[in-house]
Amino acid sequence: MIQRIQTVYMFLAFAVAGGLSLVIPLWTLADGTSYIAGMNTWYTLLFASSAALSMYAILQYKKRQTQFVVNRLNMILNFILLGLFVFRSLNLSGETQVSEKGIGMLLPLVSIFLLAFANRAIKKDEDLVKSADRIR
Repeated sequence: MIQRIQTVYMFLAFAVAGGLSLVIPLWTLADGTSYIAGMNTWYTLLFASSAALSMYAILQYKKRQTQFVVNRLNMILNFILLGLFVFRSLNLSGETQVSEKGIGMLLPLVSIFLLAFANRAIKKDEDLVKSADRIR
């Protein structure tokens, strides 16, 4: 059913990856301009694919195992995105290009937590269905 709690978690992950990533700045450049994910093609593609995977998982509400696997793949994608942000922030020297890290760099981490909560709820549903089948 589409009204389960894991659907809410996956929809929030979709909103974080699809909407907030294009609004919240990743970091602020030295000249004061905000750098958002839409300014880099790779970041945009990774956030868009994360949002697409979240929406695909929501639409697979009748297949809990498929949802679980797709959410795992989405978490791996978000870990890659988080790794790119950490690599970028650690490789830049001092104040030459980046003067302030933004909260947008934590968006993949928020998405990972939401997807983990969704997977935990999917696991609970799967265990409930298996226990009900045992009783019959």
